[in-house]
Amino acid sequence: MMEIKQIEKLKLYGFNNLTKTLSFNMYDICYAITPQHRKEYIEYIDEEYDADRLTGILEEVAQMIGANILNIAKQDYEPQGASVTMLISEGHNPLEHVGLTPDAVVGHLDKSHITVHTYPESHPYKGISTFRADIDVSTCGEISPLKALNFLINSFCSDIVIADYRVRGFTRDVKGRKFFIDHKINSIQNFISREKRELYHMIDVNMYQENIFHTKMILKEFDLDNYLFGTLQRDLTSGDRKKIKQRLKKEMAEIYSGRNIPRV
Repeated sequence: MMEIKQIEKLKLYGFNNLTKTLSFNMYDICYAITPQHRKEYIEYIDEEYDADRLTGILEEVAQMIGANILNIAKQDYEPQGASVTMLISEGHNPLEHVGLTPDAVVGHLDKSHITVHTYPESHPYKGISTFRADIDVSTCGEISPLKALNFLINSFCSDIVIADYRVRGFTRDVKGRKFFIDHKINSIQNFISREKRELYHMIDVNMYQENIFHTKMILKEFDLDNYLFGTLQRDLTSGDRKKIKQRLKKEMAEIYSGRNIPRV
């Protein structure tokens, strides 16, 4: 885990109310030749990443960043997909000493939360199926979502990761001076393990003056067998292998670039 370098320890006036938000879109891409295979892929993903599994992942995240879980809401959807929302606070419940329950602090802590939503779907006729997980880790105070970065990437084994990190608001020191960030960062990549960086091509689009950081990741290696669901590469003709590979790479390039690529 990468160490988050802190600016010299601040003596604050009151609570550190900087809001740090780490947001992901994570994509798994596959090719399912028949309608039955596409149906089975959706069912597999729906079972693999149901609300209970997602809750376990978010509980691990809360433990990693040192957050106290106040409330969990989870839901599996029909026909597919799931959501989990977890309300968290820094350390212990700050209002326990006055006898308030966690339900009573939902409004007070509504900027500290972890959420995940899943979106399994398939192309209507070209065999492409995708699984997207949207994850947000938003914290107030000294706890940082960056501590869970590598764990989250590992948890979903994604082909493509689109990540955003932003620090909002300000906190004050005892002399009233504003601080708009309390740690050093020039790229999300700084907090990704070397082993994981070696697996992905990555590009940054950052706005340093606004404390906005954006990183896109796509796997370097492409093994067709890793993208086929319900069949094997050896069972396909060379023409089919070429066609499927082109469709998969086009799909991945469009997701990575955020735009449709015209047919040549």
